[in-house]
Amino acid sequence: MDRTEPRVEHTVADGVATVVISNPAKRNAMTAAMWEALPVLLDKLAADPSVGALVLRGAGDTFCAGADISSLRDPGSDPQKLAVAAEEALAAFPLPTLAAVRGHCVGGGSQLAAACDLRFAAEGALFGVTPAKLGIVYPASSTRRLVALTGPATAKHLLFSGELIDTERALRTGLVDEVLPADGLDERVAAYVRTLVSRSRLTQAAAKEFAAGREDRDEHWAGQARGCGDTAEGVAAFLERRTPRFGWAPTAG
Repeated sequence: MDRTEPRVEHTVADGVATVVISNPAKRNAMTAAMWEALPVLLDKLAADPSVGALVLRGAGDTFCAGADISSLRDPGSDPQKLAVAAEEALAAFPLPTLAAVRGHCVGGGSQLAAACDLRFAAEGALFGVTPAKLGIVYPASSTRRLVALTGPATAKHLLFSGELIDTERALRTGLVDEVLPADGLDERVAAYVRTLVSRSRLTQAAAKEFAAGREDRDEHWAGQARGCGDTAEGVAAFLERRTPRFGWAPTAG
């Protein structure tokens, strides 16, 4: 394989799926083929019982510079539709997701980062939502997700101006959850996802659904808890001072 070819790569190790956006010639900008590939890959990883969490990152020293602008001139493609489909597939992933951000996280890159459950960033990263620079109407679903993270004022600032903001402001406004020294990001992400995969997937799946606004599934999740034994296992492990062995998986729900 040509390592410079735009692509979405992945590995799975120790319960963690790592998805890498790779288009080094264009600061990891997303091509139409990359947008199309992401939902397919996410479906595959969601069905893998060995996966307990997912990390999204960019190859090298940048996260994603957005959509490949050249694709916007192709009359036969609809890059915004593809981007929204990929964003929604990432938001719907049934397990915890974390964006590990270095360098530029702009445009479509910000869409993908916002669709993750959490965002950890290296100092020096830059964030921007730039459709106003191109005369593009930002999708309603993406706008609502941005507002939910940052509040209306910051979302409007980003969308109206297209200006980039640094990690200090991103952290202050809720766009990112943690900011780490550049040489400490990978270690912190690895330690955090180790914690995630050790916890109850039942708890995580229910919390993720409730946090997204679902209000009609309390009985469903109560039934899942009664039927899978995770609560009994968690209590027993706590009393016995051992690591719990939770058994529930998303395919069971």
